[in-house]
This record gives sequence, C-alpha cells and structure tokens, in this order.
Amino acid sequence: MSIGVTLAAARDAAGMTVAQLSGRTRIRETVIYAIERDDFSLCGGDFYARGHVRNIAKTLGLDPDAIVHQYDDEHGGAPAPVRAAAVFQAESPIKLRERRSPNWSTAMAIALAIVAVFGVARVMSRPGENVATGPELKANPGLPRPAATTTASGHPKAAAKPASDLVTLRIKANKPAWVEVADDKGKALYRGTMRKGDDSTWKARKQLKLTVGNAGGVDLEVNGRHRGVPGKVGQLMRMSFGPEEARSK
Repeated sequence: MSIGVTLAAARDAAGMTVAQLSGRTRIRETVIYAIERDDFSLCGGDFYARGHVRNIAKTLGLDPDAIVHQYDDEHGGAPAPVRAAAVFQAESPIKLRERRSPNWSTAMAIALAIVAVFGVARVMSRPGENVATGPELKANPGLPRPAATTTASGHPKAAAKPASDLVTLRIKANKPAWVEVADDKGKALYRGTMRKGDDSTWKARKQLKLTVGNAGGVDLEVNGRHRGVPGKVGQLMRMSFGPEEARSK
C-alpha cells in the first residue's frame, strides 16, 4: 500500500477531515490532498516531504519512523550523512597574494555595469507589469463566506445574463473543498473551505480566477452556463474565466 493511500485510510478511520488534519499539523490542505495522492511535488523537496509525512503519521497514530522509511525506500533512500571534516577542510592551501594598488579603470567599469543592471531591474519590476502566482494559498477564515443566492422559495436563483465585461461564477460544493476566488488583479474575494451543500456566487469585472483543492467535489456554472465538475476528487486545479467564457448557449 502506498504512503498516500495509507495516510488517507488512517485519516478516514480517525473520522478526521483534511481541514481538521491541516489545523493539527499546520500543513496546508492542498499539500495534504497531494500527499494522499502520492504527489510530493508541493512539499518543497525530500527534506520537507519527510517532515510532512512524519508529522501526519504521528498525528494519525501511525508509526512515523516506518512511514518515513517507506518514503526513503520509494525515493532513493535517506540522504547520506556529511562529515564535518569534509565540509570545513580546504581542498588546497590558500595562497596569500601580494597586495597591489587599486585598478581604478576596472573599478569604474564595474560601477557602471552595476548602475546599468540596477536601472534595468527597476524598469522590469514596475508594479502591474508582472503578476506572480503562488503555489497553494492557505485558507483565511477572516474573509467572509458569501451567502448563496436564492429565491423566496428557497431554490437557487438563476444567474442573470452578465454585462459586457462582467464575469459570474457559481460554485456548488458536493464534497468539502478548499476554494479561492480572486478578481483580475489577484484580490481574493473568498478563500476558505466550502462545506458539502454550500452554493455561492461571485461576480467581478474582466476576469475571475479560481483555485480549488478538491476539483472533483465542486460543480461550476460560468456566466449562466453549467460547466460541471472541473476535475477529479483530490485534484488541485487553477482556472480563470473571462466575460466571453461560455456566453453562447
């Protein structure tokens, strides 16, 4: 049995959700979802992967040493220890050179090169020209949970036809799923875990960006058109929708 299957089965047996396990281990939900699928790419390397596996196993009452040993067997073994002598011993003796008078021509050329590089870096780093996207975003309970749009009879209200630059996104959670919705400038409109049965709608100009940690657990509707389930259970998905998305029926 793989490490991911073993940890997922232990969590289910303990009656614990991914969100609860994340709160106890301080490991992001998206990382736990990936580990349960035997995907350790979000851990940041073998060192952190071993730490996450050990932490999760210990929290779920498993033998952490056995799980880490299985990880080492499946990923090339434990790292070889490094002797202090190998680190601090110089490979060749250091030769002290005779002090020479400064070369002002070389110093001036280096200074001009530094100024040129600094100018290029400032031009390239102006706000709004580059948008950086992070890997996985941690749930922020400080952002309010939007209420579902319903009619007086209690049934979900049909999405109105969007304006020319308006994007409408509706998400219905069939299973617990970590969700982040952001506008075209990256400002988070919602970030947190949607519970089973939650039905929420967001609107924004130009673009809506969606990150979902359990793609098989949500059902999407974009600009009034049903898009269905975007992925598999436990799959991490990142998507973006514009005003022209699914406008024709």
